[in-house]
Amino acid sequence: MPKFAANLSLLFAELPYLERFNAAAQAGFDAVEILFPYDLAAKETRRALLANGLDLILINAPPPNYTGGEPGYAAIPGGEARFQSDIKRVLRYAQILRPRMIHIMSGAASGSEAEASFVRNLQWAADFAPDQRFTIEPLNPVSQPGYFLNSFDLAAEILDRVDRSNIGLQYDSFHAHMIHGDALEIWHRYHDRFIHAQIGAAPDRSEPGRGPTDFASLFEAMDHSGYSGHVSAEYTPSKPLTTQTLGWMRVS
Repeated sequence: MPKFAANLSLLFAELPYLERFNAAAQAGFDAVEILFPYDLAAKETRRALLANGLDLILINAPPPNYTGGEPGYAAIPGGEARFQSDIKRVLRYAQILRPRMIHIMSGAASGSEAEASFVRNLQWAADFAPDQRFTIEPLNPVSQPGYFLNSFDLAAEILDRVDRSNIGLQYDSFHAHMIHGDALEIWHRYHDRFIHAQIGAAPDRSEPGRGPTDFASLFEAMDHSGYSGHVSAEYTPSKPLTTQTLGWMRVS
């Protein structure tokens, strides 16, 4: 059975942010991820992690653009200076929070110039912080219209061009199904490239056990593939309390 982590940006959202860490630990999680932990001083989040014995698996980059704009711009031509500035800011948070991985978002773009920009920016980040692991993740066009990295096939090609050992592929069963129609098949195709995994049911990104994906088979495939990382529950609970949606952990 995989090791499960809780995405505290979506799970336990019925609680104030700092109370979610204890709730996750009480529910049986030993690790968490936080999409954008930039609203609170990093030391407060770090204290909550330590107090509850939780590892931080993942955060997203860049920080939110509070003046508006798209989430992420690593693939937007001409945005190199802004990208580098914000990655440095993220890394300052990472010095305190110590996430195992940082997910770099491509932003909305298209074409060969966008691909070249994405590759260059990823190479810069990998070289600037060689001890930090980074991920890239395809996002589906329904949830993120116009997002540059919109397929796992493209992601594999990008990683081949980037050619850095500290950047890998991030799996998400919800996005895999929405993009390619079969989350399990995508795991089988690219399992040797995944360094982080997330789960959520398509098409509404609710808890495992709903929708077309056979999560028992997916978890079995993860075990058989030799994947040793955490599998993060990144979904929007369909019930008022997150604990009411965790049955999949007991039967997986």
